[in-house]
Amino acid sequence: MYDYIKGIITDLKNNAIVVDNNGIGYLIYVSNPYSFEIGNEYKIFVYQQIQEDGHYLYGFKTIEEKNLFLKLISVKGLGCKMALPILAVGSIDGIMDAIERENVLYLKKFPKIGDKLAKQIILDLKGKLEFIGVGTSEDELQTSEELKEVLVGLGYKEKELKPVLARVDTSLPIEDQVKDALKLLLR
Repeated sequence: MYDYIKGIITDLKNNAIVVDNNGIGYLIYVSNPYSFEIGNEYKIFVYQQIQEDGHYLYGFKTIEEKNLFLKLISVKGLGCKMALPILAVGSIDGIMDAIERENVLYLKKFPKIGDKLAKQIILDLKGKLEFIGVGTSEDELQTSEELKEVLVGLGYKEKELKPVLARVDTSLPIEDQVKDALKLLLR
């Protein structure tokens, strides 16, 4: 299984890129091939799908995109070819927010996502997206606990804080973290 491929982009297709790594050209399906530039080197996080009719690589610029993609394809009835356009059209924060807030209309704007599948996405993923990021250190965990306590003290419920806590920059002073969290909560 591949984790990432680092190489130079040699070709852009309408739904894929070709990455040259030591003389081997990997065809990698991506959400937006035109966000890459031919001749530039990229580290592309990949997911390999093996089926009877072939092996496919799906690529992502960030580990967060890959993690969200993996969560999306875990939903019953949502395959790789349907999950990739979701990442092309929506932002990671927007998708996570829509799932946590049960915003069916937002999810239905994606290609091939109807009412039934949008509800299935919410059912399968709500409350399970707080760890989409790369990982957290001991200090970040302690800071997010402190932030959670402050927000609970302000009257927010822990359930509504989960998606917000994952998006606040824990390297900031606690006062700035609280401001950022409140901005996210009031959207």
